[in-house]
Amino acid sequence: MADKRLAAASEENLFRIFTIPEAPDSTLARIEQEVSQNLDGFLRDNIVAVEKPLSEIEQDFQDSVVPEHPQFVSALADELLDKLVAQSVHTSSPSFIGHMTSALPYFLLPLSKLMVGLNQNLVKIETSKAFTPLERQVIGMLHRIAYGETRSTAENDSYYQSVMHSADTSLGAFCSGGTVANISALWIARNTLLGPDGDFKGVSKAGLFRAMSHYGYERLVVLVSERGHYSLGKAADVLGLGRQDIVSVKTDENNKICIDALEQRITELKAENAGILALVGVAGTTETGNIDPLDKMADIAEREGIHFHVDAAWGGATMMSNTQRPLLKGIERADSITVDAHKQMYVPMGAGMVLFKDAHSTDVIEHHAEYILRKGSKDLGSHTLEGSRPGMSMLVYACLKVMGRSGYEMLIDRSIDTAKYFAELIKQEEDFELVSEPELCLLTYRYVPKVVKDYMATCDAEQKQIINELLNDLTKFIQKKQRESGRSFVSRTRLTPKSHNGQTITVFRCVLANPLTTKEILADILAEQKEIAKESWRSLPAIMKKVACL
Repeated sequence: MADKRLAAASEENLFRIFTIPEAPDSTLARIEQEVSQNLDGFLRDNIVAVEKPLSEIEQDFQDSVVPEHPQFVSALADELLDKLVAQSVHTSSPSFIGHMTSALPYFLLPLSKLMVGLNQNLVKIETSKAFTPLERQVIGMLHRIAYGETRSTAENDSYYQSVMHSADTSLGAFCSGGTVANISALWIARNTLLGPDGDFKGVSKAGLFRAMSHYGYERLVVLVSERGHYSLGKAADVLGLGRQDIVSVKTDENNKICIDALEQRITELKAENAGILALVGVAGTTETGNIDPLDKMADIAEREGIHFHVDAAWGGATMMSNTQRPLLKGIERADSITVDAHKQMYVPMGAGMVLFKDAHSTDVIEHHAEYILRKGSKDLGSHTLEGSRPGMSMLVYACLKVMGRSGYEMLIDRSIDTAKYFAELIKQEEDFELVSEPELCLLTYRYVPKVVKDYMATCDAEQKQIINELLNDLTKFIQKKQRESGRSFVSRTRLTPKSHNGQTITVFRCVLANPLTTKEILADILAEQKEIAKESWRSLPAIMKKVACL
């Protein structure tokens, strides 16, 4: 039997696992067949709905000793089903609307298996061959979506034909996700700002201390709104700036960067002799989905000679919709753009990208080695932070070809329409409060009993603060209980909305990108939250009792 191939730790048996497929009646073969035929059904049958405490799950993974002897493949498959799959998260469920994950197109499953089987390494042509031009094409396609609208079709055709496969240029890079994409963009910005100058060889050779001394900077900073992603802090740490040099600029009531505050901060930083490494615009904040005024930020960056980077890890796919593209006005003026295909482009995790407006931007980070990435080669690794990485571009290519721009437009438009519908549904519910209106397909809200809402409209600031603290506890209770029930899921975050005088409140956060999420599911989620609220000792009676004592 194929599933007994490792019954003995012999050399012959060990080699067989690389060459002989599973028997058709083995556990592994059954899993593969069920996943291929009906992934959603397989997940619903095998992922346990009710949450198991992490402390209990950890008990299944306590053994730190590598097994001395091989085990049966079928036994391993059963173990994974019982201990791993059963306690995984059904991220493709249409009632899972708490994070930036979604259902995947069915055709990606067999293609993913093919990608894994080919096991290409995109760092060099010698281990990827056709995958290298494929990836360059995918980057070119998305670059044209981002930047090509300012040129005619003929000009675009000529431009991309000349640069897309050139060994001397790079329009962007695939990477594991938005964090590495943001680091890559700021890496280029740093090396450009602190580049070679006369006898000074530049920061990449001389180091940050000598570079800052040469240019006379007291500090280097990155400007971004207070809604900027936490990955920028990591980027600052890695690049030697320090997390305190990610300078946050306040946002307005719509969670967008305040242009006046940005102008003032730039003036202050210049007076402090700070080098402004980059200005980062956010196209789809993680918490509320809002988009900065990119066009106005581009004006400032252009005037001040600052690298303008747009973190569009979430909202970048919106460029595919002609209907919604105006929301991103100004993104085409960015020097670099982060886009995560594993978010709203519906491919599996691990498909981040960074695009560069100037195909020669990466010259400042180009690197070579004698055994690999030789000078003049078309190896992709010569312009990327990561070395070895898989051919995820194949899956993005497949989605672009199968769904096309019009298909993505329908998905993007539908997700935003769904978010707007949910926002209206929340407004109609007297026991809920919409906290942030959806601009893309994210929104935030919370449960507030009507009688409490009515009282808060008349009470003083001190009373409101006490009530909000109680509501924060109630929101956390509902969110945790709903997650544990396994029927549906929303996440939670903390915001300081102007409507609550800047007090920090805990809110439900919804991401409505899954095209399978229906209006009925959304109504059920609100109904479930109302029922859970009744269970909490911190619900209406407790709140009103506290209010009565104020």
